[in-house]
Amino acid sequence: MGDIFGSVVRPLTFLRFYREIRKEGPADLDWIQKQGLLAVKLTQIFALRPDMLSIEKCRQLQRMYRNAATIASEDVKRILKERAPESFHESIVWFDENPLAAASVGQVHRATLATGEEVVVKVVKADHKKRFQRDVKRMMRMMRVAIALSPKLRKVGNPIALLNHVQDYTTRELDLRNEIRGGAELKAIQENLAVDFPMKRLRFPKYYPEISNEHVLVSEFVEGKTLEECIGDDSLSWDYLIELFRIHGAYMFGVGTFHGDLHPGNCIVDGEGNFVFIDNGAICNAPKNVSLPLFKFFEGLSKNDLDSAFEALLGLADERPPEERVIRFKARMSEIYGGFGDKSVGEQSLTDLMMKTVRAAVEDAGADFGEEGFPIIRSLMYMDGLVIRTHPEVKLIAEMGPSLVEFRERLGMGE
Repeated sequence: MGDIFGSVVRPLTFLRFYREIRKEGPADLDWIQKQGLLAVKLTQIFALRPDMLSIEKCRQLQRMYRNAATIASEDVKRILKERAPESFHESIVWFDENPLAAASVGQVHRATLATGEEVVVKVVKADHKKRFQRDVKRMMRMMRVAIALSPKLRKVGNPIALLNHVQDYTTRELDLRNEIRGGAELKAIQENLAVDFPMKRLRFPKYYPEISNEHVLVSEFVEGKTLEECIGDDSLSWDYLIELFRIHGAYMFGVGTFHGDLHPGNCIVDGEGNFVFIDNGAICNAPKNVSLPLFKFFEGLSKNDLDSAFEALLGLADERPPEERVIRFKARMSEIYGGFGDKSVGEQSLTDLMMKTVRAAVEDAGADFGEEGFPIIRSLMYMDGLVIRTHPEVKLIAEMGPSLVEFRERLGMGE
């Protein structure tokens, strides 16, 4: 498999990638997948940018979150032999060569320790890091050319900042020790909030840092089912699901440090009914100037106070727009949210609403979500997808109202 800059015709490959992303019709996701890690990560980011692409195109690109190739078993053996610490080989007595799951950066396998403990082993797919950083530098140069050719890129997006975000986010993912650090950080937050905002149903897997390193991670095998599996067997009650949203929302809005990729495969329901967050290397931080306006926006929606919700988004602009732009923005938002309070998620997808909201806020109100804002939006899209697939009759934001009140009262979500 090549990478997006791995051939002699690098500029031509880049131009094709750019066309696949920007063209009106569906992108060739199979071709993009074959171009390597940077192409996949950029596509995943563009999938959350309705301020740059059409909503229909964003929805198609979001399929890239679910597409991942696996490593051949002989390559897994080679990676472990070359890159796992000596203590790993001394500790593992059984290793399943068939992966449990695969993602763009790594994949996981079941294994057993000499102590008899059941674990999972995550393996980084290849020696991505140096090649990835080299490719980012090359793409940065090409992106500057693309900006010159497409003024809209400069106007409604910040592709250089976006590329820097992809570089930072992915470089952290490529060091599996960050999963241990991320899990510890989220657990410390949970413990610090134990009195003011208890999250008793949340736990994190045990990690084994002494037999892990940058390339190989060993963690507890959690007996249970992923949310994806729970969706399949129709075992997620609404009360149970709303508790997950309460927990994740507290991290996003109340704390501003949260799991940045909590899709249905990254949360396991264990045998005791706890939510176990896995893949904790994707920790995101949203400053108050981003998280607070978004919190107030959803707070207004939950009360069906649309004007206060729209006003909240104006807080994402560097300065309040001229009044004629405010009027135009609110009129457009009123069209988007017409009848919102009366419709369930099955009738009106939150994902579609958020894409339209981002576009309107950027174009009409000069809002700047920052790269920190889009992981929040992605999390909300995951929530929306869970509800549509399990409880389409629910009015999600209205049901989140009590949790939003709790965030304000117990997590200091005031001015």
